[in-house]
Amino acid sequence: MSAAPERPGLEEAERVELTVDAVAPGGHCVARVGGQVVFVRHALPGERVVAEVTELHRGFARADAVEILDASPDRVVPPCPYARPGACGGCDLQHVAPAAQLDWKIAVVREQLTRLGHLTDAQVDALGVRVEALPGGPLGWRSRVRYAVDATGRAGLLKHRSHEVVPIDRCLIAHPAIQELPVLPPAGARWPDADAVETVASTGGDVAVVAYADGVATAVSGPERVRETAAGRAFTLPASGFWQVHPAAADTLVGAVLDLLDPRPGESAWDLYGGAGLFAAALAGRVDGARVTVVESAPDGVAAARTNLADLSAVEVVAARVETALARRRITGPVDLVVLDPPRSGAGAPVVRGVVAARPRAVAYVACDPAAFARDVRTFAEAGWRLAALRGFDLFPNTQHVELVGLFLPPAR
Repeated sequence: MSAAPERPGLEEAERVELTVDAVAPGGHCVARVGGQVVFVRHALPGERVVAEVTELHRGFARADAVEILDASPDRVVPPCPYARPGACGGCDLQHVAPAAQLDWKIAVVREQLTRLGHLTDAQVDALGVRVEALPGGPLGWRSRVRYAVDATGRAGLLKHRSHEVVPIDRCLIAHPAIQELPVLPPAGARWPDADAVETVASTGGDVAVVAYADGVATAVSGPERVRETAAGRAFTLPASGFWQVHPAAADTLVGAVLDLLDPRPGESAWDLYGGAGLFAAALAGRVDGARVTVVESAPDGVAAARTNLADLSAVEVVAARVETALARRRITGPVDLVVLDPPRSGAGAPVVRGVVAARPRAVAYVACDPAAFARDVRTFAEAGWRLAALRGFDLFPNTQHVELVGLFLPPAR
């Protein structure tokens, strides 16, 4: 008997019936059609769906689940009408029950640690990885929302992996104060001269709107500088500056970092990628006047850190890229404690090696991308360091994103 003919390759916009397998990074699940890997959005593991192919690549395809034939018990109706195939790409997991979203993110973290971090299943098991929900629920949490503006001047959010703007009338994960701003159609303002509009509702009670045109930020309403409160202190920064978008995030991350590092009086510390000075302020309160060095490259962040930490005489703010500060000895060891809070791309091998060379007692790594974090786990391991503890936090409910805080310890001396 001759073998059954192979299924021909998929075509863009083709609809295929498939059974969904495990979760994957990026808000997808994995499926296979005729041996070809398909990354499917708007699906859940175990579901049988009809999926529409959206992209074709060498070795894999992307697709959206457009019809659910056999639903997972973890499936829910998305609360937002724009959280669906072909519409807003901001919320990846609104179709997933909140508790199952946490399990989803744990699965992604585990997969990245084994595949990219080269940890064994037993090593990951020993970490007891969990992802903890933050107070406030899955909606109304996002205190900073940046809207894109289309060619007609309407503000909205982008489709998944696209520059196409989807006009919306409300974003349900946005802070209530942001939802009330007259920014979006149909009643909202038009933005004929803007590329993007950022809205801010700070923990200090400020509400601001900033318009961007050709990379230049202009305050439209509210204060140019906003107040944030965390770690028992007040911080000020430009409305367009970086701050964690979940109201409970800053305190949550500070608590995790201090708990894992256990700073002691007299210990020196580095706060790398220090931003407005959040972790430096918390460390300074524990080390009893010992030296704390902040390294930050963004001019707004440097200015904010110098303003916010001016009352802490033992804190120095260094304006430099972290890799440059380490390579050119703008900061030098010995140092006892290091906080790494890099951008989504991770710290990278040169920075990890520079930190290891300073011989700190412990490193707390705050990560917003499990893949980048896992690659840095591997670099630490190559230097003999180990990931001794790991905590996950759901700072971004209804999205694929997860925040991690890891503790790295050096080889026993």
